[in-house]
Amino acid sequence: MKHAVLQPDQLKSHDRGGGARTTPLVLPSLGATTFINGITEFAPNTAIPFHSHNCEESVMLLTGHAFLDIDGEVHELKPHDTTFIPPNVPHRFRNKSDTEPMKIFWTYASVNATRTLTESGETRPITAEHNK
Repeated sequence: MKHAVLQPDQLKSHDRGGGARTTPLVLPSLGATTFINGITEFAPNTAIPFHSHNCEESVMLLTGHAFLDIDGEVHELKPHDTTFIPPNVPHRFRNKSDTEPMKIFWTYASVNATRTLTESGETRPITAEHNK
């Protein structure tokens, strides 16, 4: 296994729909065996649907201002605020601004991380979002 230096501005990003765009970073294709991570940008007023994961997740707000909705609570986030989300806990992130984008850096504690949409129950591998 060889080390890697990733430059997000040089990598392909993927439109997730609804105003969210993801740039995957560390993935199994680089040799990762225990975690994956990347950056997701949210357009102004964008919110992703409530969902949960099959593993632990940590998210750091890089730029902008956000809300994290989790366990019936709303947490306001500022840059560098970092979250820990246990497996199977429904949550979502929302861009607080109606004029500025926001960016998050996410890490999943499994290369086989999945996302289950709360409303539909549909489950997909996180890496499937990178093929759109």
